[in-house]
Amino acid sequence: MKLKTLLMGAVASAAFAPMALAEGHEGERGRDGEVKIIYWQAPSILNPYLSSGTKDVESASLVLEPLGRYDENGGLVPYLAEEIPTLENGGVSEDLKTITWKLKEGLVWSDGTPVTSEDVKFTADYCMNPEGGCAQLAKFEGVSSVDVVDDRTVTVTFNEPMPNPYGPFMGGQSPIIQAAQFADCTGAKAPECTEANFNPIGTGPFTVTEFRPNDVITMAANENFREEGKPAFSKLTFKGGGDATAAGRAVMETGEFDYAWNLQLAPDVISKMAEGGKGTPISAFGTLVERLELNMTDPSPDLPEGERATAKHPHPFLTDEKVRRALSMAIDRELLVEVGYGQAGRATCNMVPAPELYASDNTDCLTQDIEGAKALLDEAGWVDSDGDGIRDKDGVKLEILYQTSTNAVRQDFQALIKDWWSQIGVETELRNIDASVFFGGDPGSTDTFQRFYADVEMYANNFDGTDPQSYLAQRTCAKFPSPETQWQGENINRFCNEEYDALVAELGRTGEMEKRGEIAKKLNDMLTKDSYSILPLVDRGRVSAASNTLGGVILNTWDSELWNVADWYRKKAE
Repeated sequence: MKLKTLLMGAVASAAFAPMALAEGHEGERGRDGEVKIIYWQAPSILNPYLSSGTKDVESASLVLEPLGRYDENGGLVPYLAEEIPTLENGGVSEDLKTITWKLKEGLVWSDGTPVTSEDVKFTADYCMNPEGGCAQLAKFEGVSSVDVVDDRTVTVTFNEPMPNPYGPFMGGQSPIIQAAQFADCTGAKAPECTEANFNPIGTGPFTVTEFRPNDVITMAANENFREEGKPAFSKLTFKGGGDATAAGRAVMETGEFDYAWNLQLAPDVISKMAEGGKGTPISAFGTLVERLELNMTDPSPDLPEGERATAKHPHPFLTDEKVRRALSMAIDRELLVEVGYGQAGRATCNMVPAPELYASDNTDCLTQDIEGAKALLDEAGWVDSDGDGIRDKDGVKLEILYQTSTNAVRQDFQALIKDWWSQIGVETELRNIDASVFFGGDPGSTDTFQRFYADVEMYANNFDGTDPQSYLAQRTCAKFPSPETQWQGENINRFCNEEYDALVAELGRTGEMEKRGEIAKKLNDMLTKDSYSILPLVDRGRVSAASNTLGGVILNTWDSELWNVADWYRKKAE
């Protein structure tokens, strides 16, 4: 079965308002002046290896590029590489244990120095350094070595046959960084290199001129960019912070900005904004799932610092599978969709909702069952022994700290879920944190989603491309965020299951597509309906907005949303 047949999800539709516009996408670099982008979650760093937050990864993608990307249909396309290595062209070995990449000829960094295979090798070594924490370590799952063949050629060798060898250096989450700039920033020193992390030298269409963390980034066209006449814009302003409402208005009503990301707003609100006539919403479904993460470790502030939310202390009640299942049963996911997303959302029980090959038929969670949840807690011995309305057992009360980012839709979700949980005897304290902090990569902050100093937290996440192997590998036992990894790591809720780890390894050895689909579904189910360690809520369509004068925009749910910014241009009125 060919990868192309596995694709699922609507291609972005950009039905811009009618205008008499000429296709002004050819000419000198920088001809169209300034383009202004607003992400209401402000970037805190421009190094995607030190933050898995979408706003950090996507802002960095304007500067840093991978060897290859995924296009709007999930297809693999070369960027810094001459071509995508395959079995057919000899780039992937017959035994599936190596993949060999060849850089395009004449590539230079924005500082004018040559891009070489040494930079590619350095990038892998940087992320895989055992003394540091790398937010994208799952991208290098199963890699035994990265070896330089010549100045333009590098070979990645895997421990075992790797049917999907496109983890390293593919997509916005795994770009190439310059060895010279980051040479003294490896291991434990990585977070300390402010200049490199805030002002990376890249190969992308833009270079950083000023970065104010959690506020604004200004960029200029990269004069050494490899494609003549691109980018069309001489300056790019990337504004961060605020909220989704203000971002949407800034594009569709006032025209102050050209592009607004992730309009997590009620559908009627978006429709009203579009009446402003300055811009148009664009949307597509991919793999973005809003979920609840249930902490398997104890985040109590009574524990010594360095031991909170670590494997040393299991959670006092979320380790009980029946409690986790009852919390899931109490939720009306269809109502959450209706309230928060309308046609841009679908209720789901899956962490991997697409492509179809990998999507489980798990639908057990779609029907709310308050009475069933109560009965389950009764059966497990969680009862209200003192009549205060809160269930308890062995001196432990079902009291939950539930945190998420500051966002109108998420606060609506919090209020609804708190009410449903109160109906089954669970007391819930709500907390919301500024998105720039919550999704930031500051190892010193106690408020990041990776540190997880709460019992339950809610956010959305997805994976690059159409194969979930790296995404599912994030939940292996070795990938806990911890003090030892500067709180980097993708296994956010500290789920650990040896059988799961073994199945991830089996997925990495399996080449037959139908079998890969079966294994991926099992892994999804182990995280969801088998353990209830993750409670998926909504399969979210990506909704953003573009100015009616901005050309070249193609919404991509399989990679960075800004994947083709080099092709953007200003439409010219005739």
